[in-house]
Amino acid sequence: MGISTDLQRGAMVVAITLSVMGLVAGATGANSVDIRGVSGVACCAAIALGIQWLAWIPASLKRTERFYDLVGGLTYIAVIIFSLWAGSQSEPPGHRELIVSILVVIWSIRLSSFLFLRIHRTGKDGRFDNLKTSPVRFIIPWSLQGLWVFITLSVVVVINSQSGPSPDLSIWDGIGLTVWIIGFGIEVLADSQKATFNAKPENQGRWIDEGLWARSRHPNYLGEILLWTGIACFGIPCFEGLEMVAWISPLFVYLLLTKISGVPILDERCLERWGDNPDYQRYRSETPALIPHLRARKR
Repeated sequence: MGISTDLQRGAMVVAITLSVMGLVAGATGANSVDIRGVSGVACCAAIALGIQWLAWIPASLKRTERFYDLVGGLTYIAVIIFSLWAGSQSEPPGHRELIVSILVVIWSIRLSSFLFLRIHRTGKDGRFDNLKTSPVRFIIPWSLQGLWVFITLSVVVVINSQSGPSPDLSIWDGIGLTVWIIGFGIEVLADSQKATFNAKPENQGRWIDEGLWARSRHPNYLGEILLWTGIACFGIPCFEGLEMVAWISPLFVYLLLTKISGVPILDERCLERWGDNPDYQRYRSETPALIPHLRARKR
């Protein structure tokens, strides 16, 4: 791949990232507080992307992806703190703002630390092998991470940065909390089961087909989609007009994980490793990609 092609692809990803973030921030920031003439939502978008680009500089110099996931987790926390501060310029944070913020902080600390420790055990992440050798290629995943953070957080950012008081807690907030707990529990359990499975020497070179993984090939992604759907429910009582664009968050997570970077990439890797194995073909044909069977597949 030539330098000109790298530049074109890098520039295209950066342009798309800026355009999408700008459109979402512009649509959802109508009722946001202003910070020196800029909506709080737009400021959060700038922070999410700015942190990634700052981290990209030393990561490119060192050609390392070791801190990629950790930076992503810290970015979530930084944006949440800023959005709470921005909203407090109009009204002190209410119960809804504090609840959704705490939920995302818990998720962020858990997932980013899990991924950070995993990459330090394995030494690398294969997704970045062909990207980290070139700074103009390496800016692509960092830019996309900024987009990921802002879009997934859009519901929380809009809730936290709204000017004026928010409505009282309602049944929708209870539903959102329940769905989040279910999704978070599924994700944590799935990650724990896979880590335990992979740590056993006798399982080296095998695919996991135990626990939740006997019912779904990607239960961790199911948990991720559910928990962000739960977060979106918190916005139902307080969103008006174009603020509803923030509900792109769970749809974005679903499309990204099932159509672009999650399930398709992992399924392709699995087929490369075990595509000729009859047992894996049986597991693949009998186990849903996402929505689990109520009963485990017979082994």
